[in-house]
Amino acid sequence: MESARQADRQRTASEQRRRELLEAADRVVLRDGPRASMNAIAAEAGITKPILYRHFGDKGGLYRALAQRHTDALLSALRAALDAPAERRARVEATLDTYLAAIEARPQVYRFLMHPSDGAPAPEAGFDVGRHSAPLLRRLGEELGTVIAERVDLGPDGEQTARIWGHGIVGMMHAAGDWWLGDRPCSRRRLVSTLADLLWGRLGEVGDRPGAPGF
Repeated sequence: MESARQADRQRTASEQRRRELLEAADRVVLRDGPRASMNAIAAEAGITKPILYRHFGDKGGLYRALAQRHTDALLSALRAALDAPAERRARVEATLDTYLAAIEARPQVYRFLMHPSDGAPAPEAGFDVGRHSAPLLRRLGEELGTVIAERVDLGPDGEQTARIWGHGIVGMMHAAGDWWLGDRPCSRRRLVSTLADLLWGRLGEVGDRPGAPGF
């Protein structure tokens, strides 16, 4: 019994330490963006780089942990926007705006996650942007497809249609948001409205699933 309690305390302490290290990494990423290095993160946390490696393995492991942290928060915000008590068009716009507001509020974090080598002297060994960022976008696409399938009656093969829409919408938000964040060619409000116009088509025609939160 005592050994089980000790194991629980050790696990809790390890999880707390991991959270503290991720918070230190967040501070460095907010300051340095894609230039954030393992050395800088270790210094911010007051530890040596080997200790950081012990927790995350390498920069790829740290990246995945940060990506999950920020993706979880973004998905929670997107679900809240989708479930808000409003007309469907308003919720579509709110969902698009939630994503764009998130990358606008923390552009350095976005660039670290999506463009880790931008501005860096050279990529760290074994760290490839596409290999690490693609799973993040796939997860967003799958989650959004699930939300659409739960809320909208798309008829036969509706689940597959919802998955296609989920990945398509995420791809559109990512590409348009990436371009907009770099060039700022228009207001966020204008971008949201125009993207909603593009999406509206069939989405404006289909009915909600009985008993499901409206979408």
